Amino acid sequence: MRFRHRDEIWRDFPDLVPAVLSLQDITPDADVSRIVAEHTATALKRLDGGGESALPEIQAWRRAFAAQGVRPTQYRCASESLLRRLRREGALPSLHPLVDVCNAVSVAYAIPVAAIDIDRVAGGLEVGYASGTETYETFAGTVEHPDPREVIFADEAGFAHARRWTNRQSGRSAIRPETTRALIVAEGLHATAAADVAELAGALAEALREAWGKAPAPVVLTADHPAFEPVL
Repeated sequence: MRFRHRDEIWRDFPDLVPAVLSLQDITPDADVSRIVAEHTATALKRLDGGGESALPEIQAWRRAFAAQGVRPTQYRCASESLLRRLRREGALPSLHPLVDVCNAVSVAYAIPVAAIDIDRVAGGLEVGYASGTETYETFAGTVEHPDPREVIFADEAGFAHARRWTNRQSGRSAIRPETTRALIVAEGLHATAAADVAELAGALAEALREAWGKAPAPVVLTADHPAFEPVL
């Protein structure tokens, strides 16, 4: 399996900073309560200063969505959606230990973090513009086709594993109780993304080590070195 952003994404979004890591031997019974509490507390402190829309990390994604012709207040990046829910409800729902960790780290840094079941991906996975023929499965099991030129995560069989870039993941490769291997991707676009994404990746690796006894090595991708091949 190979993950990369296509050349046109690096061309059109030169401020992009992605960090990628993979994890094996995932189990659904890990206790991540301390990790989640620590990172959500950090996020709540950041929200004390105002709404999530004022955060530079979120503003950068709003600009990126607008550049794609997507209304950023209709379709929000995943970290903004999570922060809105956290601000309104005071906590995030518990779904799966890995998802809970990724969501907690995401809100702490206000940076989108995707967790994808590697065994549900056909071959390589690339972030690029859709042709409009790709197949996207919702969490409800319905099928959609991305709009042409929409940024998606697409595999070699034409399945879209995320729509509108960081807006919505696919139910096809969502983390579930039987998931044992995952690809985790964090992406920032704001001015200090280089430092912040690297810090997020380190915090995430440490959280995974605490939860599953493994400390995967994150890789920060660049236009010159755009590919990540997990050791599986």
